[in-house]
Amino acid sequence: MRLHAVDATRYVMPLREGGSLPGLVEASDDGLYVAKFRGAGQGTGALVAEVVAGELARALGLRIPELVLLGIDPQLANAEPDEEIQDLLAKSAGTNLGVDFLPGALPFNPAVGPAPAPELAADIVWFDAFVTNVDRTARNTNLLIWHRNLWLIDHGASLYFSYKATPTAGAERAPFPLITDHVLLPVAGSIADADARLAPRVTPALIDDVLEAVPAVWLDDGGVTRYRDFLAARIRAPRAFAEEAERARGR
Repeated sequence: MRLHAVDATRYVMPLREGGSLPGLVEASDDGLYVAKFRGAGQGTGALVAEVVAGELARALGLRIPELVLLGIDPQLANAEPDEEIQDLLAKSAGTNLGVDFLPGALPFNPAVGPAPAPELAADIVWFDAFVTNVDRTARNTNLLIWHRNLWLIDHGASLYFSYKATPTAGAERAPFPLITDHVLLPVAGSIADADARLAPRVTPALIDDVLEAVPAVWLDDGGVTRYRDFLAARIRAPRAFAEEAERARGR
């Protein structure tokens, strides 16, 4: 798998959400993208998580905006009056991540709806438990409604095992207790059924295909090996994360 590569031609505006200060940029293909910068506080680990989780979700049939490799020329900073943005663009020279901008999309609000079908909700809960995504709560759903469909965004907080220099032993097989805070858990159908639908599709070939999309310059000395090992072990039956999500749904 290879992501399409484009170059940023104009920084349009900051999107002051969270701590990473993403921005809206125009690119050489005339598209608009939400730029996730390698020079932001979370570093390239968050970009790796965005690609790995995002492309896994897409392969499982969930809606994800197109991801592209976004080239940033440090000269782009010269036209920006904001010193914070100048500094961010300068630090982000090289390959960054672009997320296709969905014009007119609205944040999903569980209090307003519409709620997704139980099967879709269960698939998303299962997926987030699989990739240890801590950031799909009622406070910050990271879900958009666009053309009456539910789209998943912002997976930089996934796969948080990779942020530890020495990962906790057995973390790849551990349950995911934070799934109890998932925004879609109250409307989700059977997680066990979602597990039966989705787990067989996460094959070693799919994991390798997704990891191939990650630029080598974003990876540390461990390369893709620890991501491959984590995902391969986590999908192996029995899957504690799926069992725990099913118990949480039934409470």
